[in-house]
Parts: sequence; C-alpha cells; structure tokens
Amino acid sequence: MTDATDDVPIRNRALITGSSRGIGADTAVLLAGRGFDVVINYRDGKKVRRAEQVVQKVRDAGGESFAVRADLTDGESVEELFRAVVREWGGLDLLVLNASGGMEAGAAEDYALTLNRDAQLRVLEAAVPLMDPGSRVVFVTSHQAHFIRTTPTMPEYEPVARSKRAGEDALRALIPALAEKGIGFVVVSGDMIEGTATALILNRVSPGALDARREAAGRLYNVQEFAEQIAAAAVEPVPADHTRLVGDVSSFTPIPGE
Repeated sequence: MTDATDDVPIRNRALITGSSRGIGADTAVLLAGRGFDVVINYRDGKKVRRAEQVVQKVRDAGGESFAVRADLTDGESVEELFRAVVREWGGLDLLVLNASGGMEAGAAEDYALTLNRDAQLRVLEAAVPLMDPGSRVVFVTSHQAHFIRTTPTMPEYEPVARSKRAGEDALRALIPALAEKGIGFVVVSGDMIEGTATALILNRVSPGALDARREAAGRLYNVQEFAEQIAAAAVEPVPADHTRLVGDVSSFTPIPGE
C-alpha cells in the first residue's frame, strides 16, 4: 500500500463489493478513518440513493468516495466497474470481496455458485493488474461456509455455504500468484452476524436458529463489530494461514491443513 510523505498524506484506494449497506457499508466508513478512499459497489439500480448515502458517510469520515452500480455475475458490468476505478483513481490498493448471496427469492439454481465463486474470481482477475506490491485482498465469509467440509450447517444454508467455500478455495489457490506480485490475501470468517440479511433469512426459514447459535457461541458479533475486524484485516500483518477467524469457533471442527 502507498506510504504517506512528510508533507502530503497519500490515501490508499479501496473497492468494497456489495457495500451499499450492512457490513460492506460499515467497513467503508471505518476504512475512511484509516486513510482509505473507497469505491462503493452495489447491484440493484433501485438502491442508488442508499449507495450515495454511504458515499457521503465515507466523505464525512475523511475519505473520497464514489459509487458504481455493477452486477458482479455479469462480465461486462465488472469491466465497467474497473474502467470507472481506473478513470477516477488509476489503481487500487485494497480489494474487499464482501458481496455474496444465494438465498434470494427466485434466484436461479446455480446463482449461489455463480456469485460466490465465479464472480469472486472475475473481480479479482480484473483488480490484480491495478494493484501494486503491498496491496491487499480480503475475502469475507462465514464460519458456516469456511468449515462446511468438516462441520454441517443448516440444510437451508448448505448450498450457499458450499458455494462460498468453493469461492474461498478458488481464491486460496491463487495465493502463490498473488504473493509473487506482492499482494497479500486474507480470509475473514465470522459466525452468524446479528442484524445481517442472511441471519434474518435463516431465522425466518428456520425459526429459533439465531437464538440457538447465539446460545452455542456465547454471543454473536453485530455488523459494526464484524466490520471492524474486516477493516483491521486490511491493514494488519497477513496471518501465516491467511485466515482471520472472528468469534467463537469451538462448535466447528478445524480443517486439516488450515
């Protein structure tokens, strides 16, 4: 990442996917306070006002910002997103892969894998040429997905969990290539997060699921607390295993080799 001079502090440039609300939005504001300018990405054209509100919050926190609508499952849309980044800032120092999904009503059968694996790779591939040595990539996931190979999750969430783990695996396979370019990579995995759309959906389709997980874990992080962990992962040293586990993991079986 870029360094500050004695006279003029140089701000780092970040792109956070799926950042017009929730964890992504809170992470954007926190990063602004840590010396980042932030591109806000959103998918739904009806949410432009919400995205612009996050842009203003980033500016209020001391960063520059602009919003770009882009459907990450569409290659042309992703190309336009990065053309905007190049046009405005010329490059990136941080990519936070926060956008995910798969439980939306009416979603195609393969949508979860298309978004949570294929789109993550597409976005990273587009970002890497814009990133200098010292840059960072952060992939956001859940314990339910990260540990899915060793610890079962709720049947309603399993397809999404497996698709997110597939995305994590595909990204981890690129760690050596990223390291050769001097780009760090960190997975940030958290338990169910209070107040997120995913937690609310799971609790609706499986009543009591949130209470049960809260009891098992002792407590669950809220959106702001989890966003703070993502922001920290963007600037703190990369862990040896490239993984930052947030919250209780005693209910999950470790994955051999990780």
